[in-house]
Amino acid sequence: MNGALPTYQALRVISAKTGGSSRPIIVETDAGYFFTKLRGAAQGTSSLVAEIIVARLAEALGLWVPAQALIVIDAGIPSENREDEFLDLLAASGGINLGFQYLHGARDIRPQDMVAIDEDLACQVLWLDSWVMNVDRTVKNPNLMLSQGQLWLVDHGAALPFQYSWSTVVEESPRMAKYAMHRHIFWDKARNLELWDDKLAASLSAQVLQDAVNKIPTCFLQPLLNSGSSTQRIERRRQAYAAFLWKRLKFPRPFMDLWRTNNGNC
Repeated sequence: MNGALPTYQALRVISAKTGGSSRPIIVETDAGYFFTKLRGAAQGTSSLVAEIIVARLAEALGLWVPAQALIVIDAGIPSENREDEFLDLLAASGGINLGFQYLHGARDIRPQDMVAIDEDLACQVLWLDSWVMNVDRTVKNPNLMLSQGQLWLVDHGAALPFQYSWSTVVEESPRMAKYAMHRHIFWDKARNLELWDDKLAASLSAQVLQDAVNKIPTCFLQPLLNSGSSTQRIERRRQAYAAFLWKRLKFPRPFMDLWRTNNGNC
């Protein structure tokens, strides 16, 4: 987990979604194709920060997530999509963006795939999402893909919602933050969540969290602070992510209390 994410130059836009707020694109680089989320999209770089942190934590738990890279997009990058709105988005996304390994042949999971998903794997995914408060893994929008015989976790931009209201975060916030576990796609399937709680927490450490936040490029943190913020303030914000999650990880974990309160059958 050590070291920065690799950086590649985008050579051309292969395809782009025509709707939605994030409008990710697929770009070609010297290292191949990357599904790329743009810094100029609706949620700005906050969602990219969440993507980086949660992916590192998922990897630490042994879950599958697409490899990430920083993608440099220059002005005038070739693109067949010449729609004005899209070109404005590209222009607003000049510089470093976040790319994901393109999973050839991948497909979204379907309702009939749920039967074959291991209950222990369901517990691991639900536990992770509860910890990082990822509200975007529901039956309607599972953000799970099948490729190469593996279940891949994708799209974590909606996690870490506390980052949108730092001014309200206090010492007790990590312990009090709510998460609607019952809306999760694996709520009914993760019957053994209680058995996985200590095991998953034990595989994480302060260093794992530090390595995760160290992956965030400074240029993703700068726009989230006042213009001209000092290096020290930017680093304090970086460490604030790790501190919040570390406090939320401490036993007894608040999301497990919620599980018990909601009569989880573990």
